This record gives sequence, C-alpha cells and structure tokens, in this order.
Amino acid sequence: MDTRKDSEVSPARRRLSRRRFIQVSALAGGGLLLAFELPVRERLAQAAALVSGTHGAGPPGFAPNAYIRLTPDGVVTLWVAKSEMGQGVMTAMPMLLAEEMDADWAAVRIEQAPSTPAFGQQGTGGSTSVRQSWQPLRHAGATARAMLVAAAAAQWKVAPGDCHAKAGAVVGPQGRKAGFGALAAAAARLPVPDQVKLKDPKNYTLIGKPVPRVDAAPKTNGQAVFGIDVQVPGMLVASVTQCPAFGGKLAHVDDRAARAIPGVHAVLPISSGVAVVANDFWTAKKGRDALKITWDLGPNARLDDAAIAALLHKAAQEPGVRAWKVGAGDAAVAAAQAPGGKLVEASYTLPFLAHATMEPMNCTAHVQKDRCDIWAPTQAQTFNQGTASRITGLPETAIHVHTTFLGGGFGRRFEQDFVAQAVEISKAVARPVKVVWLREDDMRHDFYRPANLALMRAALGADGTLRAWSHKVVGPSIMARVFPSRVRNGLDMGAVDGAVELPYALPNAETRYVMCNTPVPVGFWRSVGHSINGFTVESFMDEIAHAAGQDPYRFRRALLGRDKRALQTLDTAAAMAGWGKPLPAGHFHGIAMHRGFGSTVTQVAEVSVNPAGEVTVHRVSCAVDCGQVVNPNTVQAQMESAIVYGLSAALLDGIRLRDGGVVQANFDTYRVLRFDATPHVDVRIIQSGEAPGGIGEPGTPPIAPAVTNAVFAATGKRVRSLPIRAETLKA
Repeated sequence: MDTRKDSEVSPARRRLSRRRFIQVSALAGGGLLLAFELPVRERLAQAAALVSGTHGAGPPGFAPNAYIRLTPDGVVTLWVAKSEMGQGVMTAMPMLLAEEMDADWAAVRIEQAPSTPAFGQQGTGGSTSVRQSWQPLRHAGATARAMLVAAAAAQWKVAPGDCHAKAGAVVGPQGRKAGFGALAAAAARLPVPDQVKLKDPKNYTLIGKPVPRVDAAPKTNGQAVFGIDVQVPGMLVASVTQCPAFGGKLAHVDDRAARAIPGVHAVLPISSGVAVVANDFWTAKKGRDALKITWDLGPNARLDDAAIAALLHKAAQEPGVRAWKVGAGDAAVAAAQAPGGKLVEASYTLPFLAHATMEPMNCTAHVQKDRCDIWAPTQAQTFNQGTASRITGLPETAIHVHTTFLGGGFGRRFEQDFVAQAVEISKAVARPVKVVWLREDDMRHDFYRPANLALMRAALGADGTLRAWSHKVVGPSIMARVFPSRVRNGLDMGAVDGAVELPYALPNAETRYVMCNTPVPVGFWRSVGHSINGFTVESFMDEIAHAAGQDPYRFRRALLGRDKRALQTLDTAAAMAGWGKPLPAGHFHGIAMHRGFGSTVTQVAEVSVNPAGEVTVHRVSCAVDCGQVVNPNTVQAQMESAIVYGLSAALLDGIRLRDGGVVQANFDTYRVLRFDATPHVDVRIIQSGEAPGGIGEPGTPPIAPAVTNAVFAATGKRVRSLPIRAETLKA
C-alpha cells in the first residue's frame, strides 16, 4: 500500500472514523485501545486521570490522542501499551508519533501504559506492534500538529497555511516561532479537525532513519528494571518445585528440614507444586533443596520421544482437514504424473523446542484486601489480570499489572503459570512475594514449540515443471488450549501458518492439518507455525528442484511469477551471497525464502561439513522486504537475532523426553548458539514502499532450510529431521 494515499479514503467514511477516534483521544488523553472496553465517558475520565499523573489535577495539558500528553514545558509523553523485549517497540512507536507531529525527538518521553481498561486489552506478540500502530499513531501525531498550528495561527492572526511545525515548534510569517508547550493550552480548546494530511514519505525526517534505541543506555548502565530486579518493601522470595512428569501431582512432602532453615517463612503446597517462601532467593532455594517429596507421576510416567513419534505417525494416517486448496488440490498429485513425470515424496520431523530466555520466569505479586499488584516481565497483561482475578476473587479492575523490561520473550511470557504462582503464594502469606524460577524450571516446565510431522508429495511433469503439491501437517494445537474458539472443525490455522497461501504459483496444491495433541504443553514460540512449516516447505522445494534437475534458486524464481516483492528478496539474497560463483574449498550454498507477518525474507547460508559430520555456518546473506521501514537499526538487529535463534534450533538441540518429563535442565544440555559459532550475517533491507510488516519473527523460518539445503549441496545427504545430527552426515 502506498502510504501517501492514507488520506484518500472517502470523506464521509473518514469523518465518521476520525470523529469516533478523536472523540476519545482529544478528551481522554488515552489512545488506540480506548475504543473497545468501556463506555466512552468512563474511559475519558479514567484516561485523563492516568495521563495527568495526579488524577485530574496538575498543569494544563494537551491530549490529542489516547497515548499522548503534551505539557507546557514542551515534553511529549507517549504511553506504550506494548511490552519491550528487545524488539525496539519503545523506539519505533514514538518515532511514528514524533514524525507526523514534527516533535523535537529529544523532548519525547516514553512510559509503559498501565493495565487499565482505559488502555484496552494489552498483549504483545505476532510481530504486530508497529503494524497495529502505524496508522493510529501517525494520525494522532498529524492531529496534534494540525491543532498546534491552528492555535499559533489564531494567536498571530494569520492563516494556518502560512505556518508549519518543525522540531517541537510552530514557525510562522516573519520568523515568528512558538514552542509546542506554549501552545498546548490553546490547542486543547480548539475543535478536533475532521481531516489531517499525512506526510509524503519523501519528507520523513525520522521514519526510515537509523535512530538509536531509547532503551540502550539504561540497559547498558544497569538502570533498566527487568522483572527479576523488582524490589517491593516487605517482599519475600519464593522458589517452587514442580512434578517432573507432565500431568503428575504431589503425593507427599516432608518439609521439616526446610522449615528449620533460618530465613524460611513458609512451605506451601500450591496448585502447581510446592513453594518455599523465604527472606531471599538463596534461602528459598536451600529450603527447596531440603524438601523430601514423593510425586505421583500420573498417567504420563512412561512418556518418551518414541511415544511422541508413535502418536504423530498414527495421527498421520488420518485424512485431516483441508486448510488450503488450489486447483484440483491433492488429487492432482497422482493425476499430474504424466508419462515421463516424477513423483517426489518426503517426510520431515521436528522436535519440541524450549524458549530458553536469558531472564528466567519470575513475577512479584502483592495481594491485598481490595487490590492486587503484579510486577512482571509479561507479554499478556490483560490475561494476567484475568488470572489474578480468578485466584483472588477480586475484579479485574482491581488487578494492577506493572510491566517491566523483558529479558527475552519469544512467546513464553504470554503464559500465565509464573504469574499464577506469585499471586497464589502472596495471597497465602499476605505479603508481597517474588517468585523466581531456576533455569532448570524454565527448561523442564515450559510451553514448548509443538513437535511436528509433515508428509510432502509433489508431481513433476516430463518437462520438469511442478504440476501439483501436497502437504499434510501433523502436530499439536496451541489454539485449542489458548483460544479454543479459533479452532473450527478441527482446524488450527496457526498450525498451518507458512503452509498455506504460498508465494509460489502452484497450479494445484493442497494443505491439510491433523491435530495430534500430546501430554506435552505447547505454546507460542518465535514465529510458531511459520518456523515449522517454513522448514518443511523450503526443504521440500529444494528436493523438488533437484529432482527436476534444476538449480534451486532458479527453480524458485520460475515459480514466483509476478510476485515482485518475493522475487526481489530472492534475487537480492542470491546476489549478496554470490550464488553460482566459486566458493572457498569445501563451502556450499543453500537458499530458502519465506513470507509471513507481512514481510518476505530470503536467506542464503554458506556452510561446510567436516568428515565427522559437524556443520559450520560461515555466512548468512539475508534480504528482507518488510514494507516501510521505521528504524533500519532495529530491522537489522531483529534479522540477526532471528537467524541466531533459528540456528540454535537447527544445529544444536531439541527437547528430549524420558520418564514423562524433559531430559535437559540447563544450557549445558539444551544448547544455544554461542558467539564463537555465530556466522557473519549480512542484512539488506529492500524498500518496497508497502505498509510495514512484522520484523521480530520473519527472519527465523528460512534459516534452518537454508542451512540444511546447503548441507545437501555439501554432502548429498538430505536432512529431514532437526536438529542436525553429525552422526548422520559422517563421510
């Protein structure tokens, strides 16, 4: 979409939508999320009190949007209702506002929005923060600018068209100049304009420019507060031990030794295990270590990797439900095998994956008679309120979530288990309590990326063209647990993300899904279904290319037809890597492309494989089209981060199961990519001028197939199961 056409909607529709939006933003000092929770008048009062910081008193302020406060000192404050977990949202979102407002970037302040209905439902995930904010924040900034210009023009008795905003001030004829702060009160008394004009992208001064992260300094000097840093007066610390088997429960606990340790306040059986509550973390851990517990391992005591594989393969015999169809679909695979044609078949298996965040799960809660405060590194503030409400019996409006910085999210902090523990324990001891998980707890009590089995079939014509494509996705459903209403007729569309609506021009194609839930809890993981299906689709596409006797890059290129965005990323990444040109001895290329979250990414991996079967990734060339770029620094960082995250899963480890639980416990047994093994990564951003796409997740899906396709080029051996095992590649 051309951003210059944002204001070209029908005037009647624009007036209706803007009046509904600005009716809230001009009066409430709230924002984007205000329109959906409470009656308008109540929202206005709540948001006005919140942004004033003094419950309605204080200096006169100008609030043209639900997230904004402009005070007489010229400071613009933006309340960000998103969690900052390294993706740069606290820089990108105010850039959108400041660009259209023509604010002085040095005078822009960022605050975490409180968890109140005035700011709507809060949650962060799916690479949606900038995409959701792109229009509302720019319109809010443009509205503020128009009202400030109108206020200055009225004071100077000139036409608004003779004035313009620049760097936090309005400039008028004869060099007149007034700061935004001085105009705030007057602007607040003006009617909200029905129409505002957004900037032509060629006039952007912030958007698209490399702006330093606003959270870089506090994270560097130690001032940033993560969940694990929270200190509350009178706070106790708890460590919770949980049953090692999925679905197990407590049978008996002997806590006498733990209670005898100085500093231990309580030992509490809770819904998820046994909590030791003490003065500090180390004392709580010592008390936990002193517990003598007998667990009832339950019905899954014998669950292991082989059992999961058996479940998936049994489910794969079912036809499943159709998720996507082109032409004759799956039926065309057999029909397309004309004389001289070829049938290509393969199956791929992927393991459960942990999130392995650097900051372990933690939460601080203080349950009182009439309110509950929660301090947490969370991706799901509104869900936190619901969880605490159920435990305490308090209304959700009495649950106050204070969001800290997140030491990694990746979807794990969308879950409620660590929050529920803190609230439950605080309620029991009537004190503020911080729950801190051990790394071992993180690894063994995660909500894992689903394991998966994919059955692939394709038909090639005698001329080597791809005539038909079939993909059966077999695996657990995340939505069946989290949002069951979104699963219809057994189809979880999240599970087939990246396996439907492919960018390739396929004459006949079909994707089916078989839900196969297991005792292992599953949850959102960076790029979720895209990371699973991106591997299978791009691995199989490579197999088909070789079966057709064609170059994998050129084979893909021929299938992309007129998809200019996909073609440009494919061509750019191939050119960056020097595809088809000589490489150092023993080095080989693999290529993969993926579209998801509104962005398209192609990656070329340069790898070598030694005689022991060990894979080294030397270089990754990455081309990304994420539409209009807000901050290129963030795009590059997120591409690099996503590649490293995906390489960890491709090269190093998957979750292993034995005796009903997880084998791995820490980074020594569940390995992640280290600095010395990280390849050189080149990122090139393609400026397509389209609407912004997501950037936190799209870089993960293509890296695994790019590497395994390169491994095939190096060894002639196909990798159809991750992580890559050296023993399968030995010379």
